[in-house]
Amino acid sequence: MLEIFIILFLTAADRITKYLAVHYLKPLQTVPIWKGVFSLTYVENRGAAFGILQNKRWFLVALPLVIIAAIIIYLVTHREDSLLSKICLAVILAGAIGNLLDRILFGYVVDMFQLVFIDFPVFNVADTAVVCGTILLAIQILFMDASKS
Repeated sequence: MLEIFIILFLTAADRITKYLAVHYLKPLQTVPIWKGVFSLTYVENRGAAFGILQNKRWFLVALPLVIIAAIIIYLVTHREDSLLSKICLAVILAGAIGNLLDRILFGYVVDMFQLVFIDFPVFNVADTAVVCGTILLAIQILFMDASKS
């Protein structure tokens, strides 16, 4: 049940921030929040992470669909797994759903968070969810599960 809440909450947070970006940030393009450190910058990303696979829309729709299906199947069939594993997968799933919705609806993903101090690609809530969920899951698998062996 917690997993469903996480998925719904993060997907809603992603949709809301993207809605706000389209309606309020797009006309301005960039709004510095902390000069030289962080800005809100409207970007329509037609590729994947770091701008790879530009204009490969159908591949970038099909792949997340497979990943989403695999995570859902795993969550349903592995109810006995640790709570941390299920939370990580729910966070990753929410991010995948958020960006997939953009690709299906618009043909691109709306990004808006820009770390100015390092030349890092502009990203969104869904990207953050996928990255944080994956890092935490990797830590859990590599270090926490290994200590049980």
